[in-house]
Amino acid sequence: MTDLAVPLDVEGVDTPRPQTLLLTFFGGHVLDRGIHVATASVLEVLERAGISEHATRSTLSRMARRGLLSRVRRGRHVYLGLTDRSRAILHDGERRIWRAGAVNRQWDGTWTLLGFSMPESWQRQRHALRSRLLWAGFGSLQGGLWIAPGQVDPAPLLDGLDADGHVRVFQARPLPPTQVAEIVQEAWNIDRLAEHYQAFLARWQDPEAQAPDSLARDLLLESDWLRTIRDDPRLPREHLPADWPAEPAQELFYALSAELKTAARTIAAGLLDTITDEQADER
Repeated sequence: MTDLAVPLDVEGVDTPRPQTLLLTFFGGHVLDRGIHVATASVLEVLERAGISEHATRSTLSRMARRGLLSRVRRGRHVYLGLTDRSRAILHDGERRIWRAGAVNRQWDGTWTLLGFSMPESWQRQRHALRSRLLWAGFGSLQGGLWIAPGQVDPAPLLDGLDADGHVRVFQARPLPPTQVAEIVQEAWNIDRLAEHYQAFLARWQDPEAQAPDSLARDLLLESDWLRTIRDDPRLPREHLPADWPAEPAQELFYALSAELKTAARTIAAGLLDTITDEQADER
């Protein structure tokens, strides 16, 4: 591991998580390109971003076991490709980063409410549902009731959990004496969300200090941004402080990304050993 890796988490994690960087790499350089990439190439890219070979290899193995990567051997080389599951995850992240954005100015005044009560033995289902609720922008309001701004499709939240009989979902608008400002403060930790954006701004004032080249900096930047926004429910802008830091943070992210992308892709084109998906499917 190089000493160029920098903290990417306000809670004190010393290096970016390998899986976050790997998903960012596959999203930027493999997704929708019809290719598999050699393991050796992936190891080199992640090493540039400060991740050791051992950490990368073990994370790749774990991702393959979880159905996020497919592996094929051609001669002495192993090539990695995406699966339907990882493509869906990466397309969702792409939508969150590049289309939805971090600032919600299109709120229609509605809220989605979801309540669930599962048997004690359903620990896996409860954990999975809570994780999905957080990613979808829900906050815990009271007594097992979760709430999110706008109209949220419950189908992806419940997919594969077999929990339909234990979940109730509604869409509603608040009526007096309900105060939306109070809901926002009760269901979400606004100060903590603001700290995440402020920390992102502080980390990326000097992007050249983050990694040795544009490819590594681009991966670190996008991974950091995804981790910054992943717990942000995209609350209505009118119910957030006037100096909400998500706006300048997003502007900085977009500006740095635009500066880095061309050089990053040039480096990747000269570095990555790839085969087509058709070649990977040959027997």
